[in-house]
Amino acid sequence: MSYLLLFNSGFYTWFVIPFGIFVARILDVSLGTVRVIFISRGMKYLAPVVGFFEILIWLLAIGQIMKNLSNPACYLAYAGGFAMGNFVGICIAERLSLGVVLIRVVTQKDALPLVQSLKAADYGVTSVDGHGTSGQVKVVFTIVPRREAQGVVELIKKFNPHAFYSVEEIGFVEKGVFPLRRSWHDSALLWLFRPFRKGK
Repeated sequence: MSYLLLFNSGFYTWFVIPFGIFVARILDVSLGTVRVIFISRGMKYLAPVVGFFEILIWLLAIGQIMKNLSNPACYLAYAGGFAMGNFVGICIAERLSLGVVLIRVVTQKDALPLVQSLKAADYGVTSVDGHGTSGQVKVVFTIVPRREAQGVVELIKKFNPHAFYSVEEIGFVEKGVFPLRRSWHDSALLWLFRPFRKGK
């Protein structure tokens, strides 16, 4: 009897249901962000699994909206959950830091100190001569794990605060030179995702 009273109460209608919709939207939008990341990384088996739960949660949320069309709190919760889900999804993407990126540096200064710093950090480096609008330049390339890109950018800024650099997504890389610095949870994460990655 007490459960029936709860379900028919204003508290359930104006707080419990909207809160559930809000949480469901956060979950499904966050999963959508993760799914897109998995697709871009070629994880063709893991992405559909995430997509399954994403759309299942969305259906539960939209189902409650359809049952409570006269409740404006549900609309606010739906929109608020979508907004917060984008924020949470971006945070998850930053924490995952899957994949590798290409960092390209163009500088008029002697690039040898930068190359030596990158080599000392166990990164593979390629440098070539180039010609820019202001004369001769050095172009330095390195491919690094995404989670370590910020550290490499700091090395570049230390070398030359005014150096031009770009960071680009790399879909697949093989036989590169990468630093062997992994904590136990990084190794476990890579082992977990290895069957879902494309390539050898």
